[in-house]
Amino acid sequence: MTTRSRTPGLRSLLFTLNGSIVPVIWRRVLYTVLLSALVVWLDYHVLSLRVGLNAAPLTLMGLTLAIFLGFRNTVAYQRWWEARTLWGELIIASRNLARQRASLLAGLAEPDAARLTRRLIAFAHALRHHLRDSDPRDDLAAWLPAAELDAVLDAANRPAAILQRTGAEVAAGARRIEASPIFLMAVDAELGKLSHVLGGCERIRNTPIPYAYILLLHRTVHIYCFLLPFCLVGLMGWFTPIVVGVLAYTFFGLDALGDQIEDPFDVMPNDLPLDAYCQTVQTDLLASEHLPQ
Repeated sequence: MTTRSRTPGLRSLLFTLNGSIVPVIWRRVLYTVLLSALVVWLDYHVLSLRVGLNAAPLTLMGLTLAIFLGFRNTVAYQRWWEARTLWGELIIASRNLARQRASLLAGLAEPDAARLTRRLIAFAHALRHHLRDSDPRDDLAAWLPAAELDAVLDAANRPAAILQRTGAEVAAGARRIEASPIFLMAVDAELGKLSHVLGGCERIRNTPIPYAYILLLHRTVHIYCFLLPFCLVGLMGWFTPIVVGVLAYTFFGLDALGDQIEDPFDVMPNDLPLDAYCQTVQTDLLASEHLPQ
């Protein structure tokens, strides 16, 4: 995810490309601008292209298209924000588990306590890779013992396998030191939150916006931008490429932005910074246990 200053200057707002949608859509915008220039030149020098089209079709079609794009991008942003909320819950639950371990399981042997902390860090990394369908071996190898690493990697759902092992080990440790059942209930509640985060993220990833809806929007945006110069050439003359470029940038940009944030776990510039969230969990938990980072 691309970050920016909270108070960006005018130059940054107008000309920055980092995090902008321009690198994704510039070819499409350039195509419409060049098409507009060709239409204007043909209209002035070869033959009239004014085939009865005017601003009325643009108004009707543009209004409908803007409503659909607005609805689609609202749904995509809701998915993005829900994913951000879930990862926020993961960070909070991980901190709570570390605090509960330090205060309520203080009698647990140091190797057991350290293993619990490392397993929580491994869960965050495993979830990130699980959502991106990437290989977690290198990240998990730093936090899980070799024997456990192989078992987790062989599991169909690696984050769930880590949670299951975490719950079993916490219960075993609590029995060894005769911890209060109330403590076990509190820990189980936090582990339940991590399981909820896993299920919520899987729901977002495995339930995309229906493809037929996306296809309809893509086609309509391209048709609309293709018709723009033929409708505007009689009104705008040589200003047609400029107006078409601005409108194409707006509609192509909204369409492409919706594509990016629809899957908030991807690695596009406007997706969630999952690597940074995992680093936050790792830093906070290691600091709470005074372990080397």
